[in-house]
Amino acid sequence: MTTALKVNQVKARLGELEILKGVDLEVPFGEVHALMGPNGSGKSTLCHVLMGKAEYKAEGSAEVAGREIMGLPVDERARAGLFEAFQYPVEVPGVTLDELVTEMGQVSTDSATFQGRVVAASGQLGMERFLQRPINEGLSGGEKKRSEIFQLAVASPAIAVLDEIDSGLDIDAVREVAELVEELRSPNLGVLIITHYSRILRYMRPDKVHVMLDGRIVRSGGPEVAEELESQGYDVLRRELGLTAAPADNGDSFADL
Repeated sequence: MTTALKVNQVKARLGELEILKGVDLEVPFGEVHALMGPNGSGKSTLCHVLMGKAEYKAEGSAEVAGREIMGLPVDERARAGLFEAFQYPVEVPGVTLDELVTEMGQVSTDSATFQGRVVAASGQLGMERFLQRPINEGLSGGEKKRSEIFQLAVASPAIAVLDEIDSGLDIDAVREVAELVEELRSPNLGVLIITHYSRILRYMRPDKVHVMLDGRIVRSGGPEVAEELESQGYDVLRRELGLTAAPADNGDSFADL
């Protein structure tokens, strides 16, 4: 079967700042991969480039289920099968979750199957009581992430990019989110989890772990890679690879790279 996500030599700049310097990454259908790296390594920039954020000047190739998405508008990337769960899900006052799901259903090619996913996912994830509430308004961090997972289950994409989905969660919520992602494993879905820390990986079974430093993926392997980072940190890996010291964190604008 075609690979869920295939990234080849993707580079990106924000103004004069070169962030991604040639990223190669492949996530097969049916697998969960983790992308780890410190602040400023380029993880979130990769998300922005995949979703087509206009501020970035990007080049290279990114395929979703065999379809090239670079150069496509955001809505076409979504229709191709790309889904992103945000690090900080925004509140959308005045728009209920049910209305969002209804809009999603308008572009479905099989309305009966889509409605079946809505019913199954709302029951499985306990989302019935949130459907008539404005999107993410007044929800806890864990509830917002649960809502993101619900939208993922309903959308049924080819590839789900989960950008620091464990951010801001307590240990119980991290475990819950990890278990929800595991429950969504499917031969028709690839998952890329982007994270700073290995804690969420303790509650799931990633098929592969990738490490990003200085805008490139510098190491890939099994769960043992995350364990090494947990015990040694990123600076040890930098020294092993002969890389320069990590640049200073320049606040929100740099940490979000």
